[in-house]
Amino acid sequence: MGRIVLSIFTTADGIVDEPQRFTFQFVSEDSMQTGLEQLRAADALLLGRVTYQGFAAAWPNMTDEAGFADKMNNMPKYVVSTTLDRAEWNNTTVISENVAETIAKLKVEVDGDILIYGSVGLVRWLLRNDLLDELRLVTYPVVLGGGVRLFEESDEPMVLRLVGVQTFESGVVLSTYTPSQDQLVGSVQDPEATA
Repeated sequence: MGRIVLSIFTTADGIVDEPQRFTFQFVSEDSMQTGLEQLRAADALLLGRVTYQGFAAAWPNMTDEAGFADKMNNMPKYVVSTTLDRAEWNNTTVISENVAETIAKLKVEVDGDILIYGSVGLVRWLLRNDLLDELRLVTYPVVLGGGVRLFEESDEPMVLRLVGVQTFESGVVLSTYTPSQDQLVGSVQDPEATA
């Protein structure tokens, strides 16, 4: 059974959009190796339309000795979109209807990781529908002060369980979490807090 795994670049203050603004000066050999291992472990990509279109415009023209481009271009890709008519990047399937059912079925059909890069809107939807299995937050030692955040504002707190931490030479930290059904002690959602 496959797992849906998010890998996303974020700043220390939680900004996830336009990672090219804050990532390049922090590239290190150990972080590149971890990124390559993560990609190699994946059996498929799952992307939102905006991220997909950006990747589809760039990756087919890329080459590298490490194998990033070959893996990205050849692996199965699934894009969730109600507006995309057709997918031009090879090995891509568009998911436009019965999204929850299709993704649940995909998790059964794929043995390894189904990797998501970026795709904030899709990730929020997956979290709301309990379909995201793991979050890998790659945090850069930068504070931007404004921009798109991964988690949407909500009256209901979400508890994550930390399952791993890796620090890179550049000061970047990879924190791996799984969603938890636990509730915050003392929160409005905690029945003991209202008793």
